[in-house]
Amino acid sequence: MDIITGHVTGVNGNLIKVDFEGSVRKNEVGYIIVGDNRLKGEVIRINNGVASMQIYEMSDGIKVGDPVEFTGELMSVELGPGLLTQVFDGLQNPLPKLAEQCGFFLERGVYLDPIPDRDWDFTPKVQVGDTVVAGDTVGTVPEGIFTHQIMVPFTTKGEWKVKSIVGEGSYNVRSTVCVITNDKGEDKELSMVFSQPIKQAVKNYEERLRPDEPMVTKIRCIDAFLPVAKGGTFCVPGPFGAGKTVLQHLEAKNSSADIVIVAACGERAGEVVEVLKEFPELEDPKTGRSLMERTIIICNTSSMPVAAREASCYTAVTLAEYYRQMGLDVLLLADSTSRWAQAMREMSGRLEEIPGEEAFPAYLESTIAAFYERAGKVRLKDGRTASVTIGGTVSPAGGNFEEPVTQATLKVVGAFHGLSRERSDARKYPAIHPMDSWSKYDGVVDRARVEEARSILIRSNEINQMMKVVGEEGTSSEDYIIYQKGELLDAVYLQQNSFDPIDAVCPPERQRVEFDRLYDALTKTYSLEDKKDIRAFFNQLRQEFLDWHGTYFETPEFEAQEKKVTDFYMAKVAD
Repeated sequence: MDIITGHVTGVNGNLIKVDFEGSVRKNEVGYIIVGDNRLKGEVIRINNGVASMQIYEMSDGIKVGDPVEFTGELMSVELGPGLLTQVFDGLQNPLPKLAEQCGFFLERGVYLDPIPDRDWDFTPKVQVGDTVVAGDTVGTVPEGIFTHQIMVPFTTKGEWKVKSIVGEGSYNVRSTVCVITNDKGEDKELSMVFSQPIKQAVKNYEERLRPDEPMVTKIRCIDAFLPVAKGGTFCVPGPFGAGKTVLQHLEAKNSSADIVIVAACGERAGEVVEVLKEFPELEDPKTGRSLMERTIIICNTSSMPVAAREASCYTAVTLAEYYRQMGLDVLLLADSTSRWAQAMREMSGRLEEIPGEEAFPAYLESTIAAFYERAGKVRLKDGRTASVTIGGTVSPAGGNFEEPVTQATLKVVGAFHGLSRERSDARKYPAIHPMDSWSKYDGVVDRARVEEARSILIRSNEINQMMKVVGEEGTSSEDYIIYQKGELLDAVYLQQNSFDPIDAVCPPERQRVEFDRLYDALTKTYSLEDKKDIRAFFNQLRQEFLDWHGTYFETPEFEAQEKKVTDFYMAKVAD
């Protein structure tokens, strides 16, 4: 195939205009040649023989007349064994290897192979003469605790027959392990690695299913009150310092997902460094080893080129879809989609498009929706179910949830975990606001009972607001008891001590037992004389519940403390 070339005719930041002759398509990759450097870019608009390209590198030194080479390939990632444990940038360059080659300051125009060049123990799963289509498994290799499936590339069209397949043994990751042929006599050689365009959703499954199975995070306020489903979507907006990153760590560590992918798309460099330092030290409760063994990190900090933030989101979700195709449950945490939207706004301004609200592009909502729609629970062609769950954090300026990115996200996600500055300042963690937040999914606790408990919480908050005006003395005993019930629910169920080895992780079985006991205490009518007695009773009851949280589940100590809690509040129940 002839290489299409062109030359630079205009430079506006990292938006480059290129005159070309021949055939070029949208989302195609091209390289601008600046001296000895080849700077990678992507075509985002074509108009009358002029291609507008966003450059994924610092654009210093690019000038009118510089040559450009188009590759004919769409913006893609490499998929194959060896992705787990890796740290990539948005273009899937392995950052540790880049650091070895370039030192502390990364050089532009340096692109390395993302898949390590090594041998894998291959086991064939097809025979000569078998018919295969895109997404079918031709063999497997062991990768950590998983069986990594070697598949027919997802972009393969039509039916193909296996012409040859290697026997069981150790082969290089880029060696040919299978040859397939179609009815036209065309042969295609398959290795363990193939490319997939990042802006094309992977749809090589039988059926898309409704997300109806809870994705357990072992965080009480999420699993019971604001649940997330496997294959669902959720967003976590909140101001700076409200605990988004810590909450992500807990979700990544304790969730019931098989694979965790963290896309740090434009967060501050300090927060990304925190993720890189702490994730390898987090112990995986499933294996007792490092959590990084089933994690991939894509990081583009706010100090990296703006355009690469968008690529990091699409790179991450493509990797997630790849592992879903193997029958695994994947959790993708994008931090933060606000920075990605800001990158879109900057590029839209340079393209001189008509701006929407707060200068964001008019297509902001549809772009965010298309990203979240790549989540989903699916049934594969062999009958297995798998899922991609997407959780995106949003960083609205000043904690303003009315800004366009938060509102566009709320229209498409199934759960909203709004972090509150007020709760984080009061040291209530996780700082998810229980009344502003919501979820459309079913959790681990009966929904009707949860709604009843939430109504007590809402009424308690109303009474609290009233007490700020009229004082405790102007409040009736009945209202004061409801206020104390809401405070009890908040303190002993919605808050969790992440530094306590027992309370930090609360499995679903324990959540049900604790909620049933708390629900029973909240719905009882108590015989208490005055506000002093009411306050003393609920303070003691709160302490009994907190002591109960500190006991191991299904042990004599746990059952003894539960009896102590029950006996304490039942002694004050009105006849």
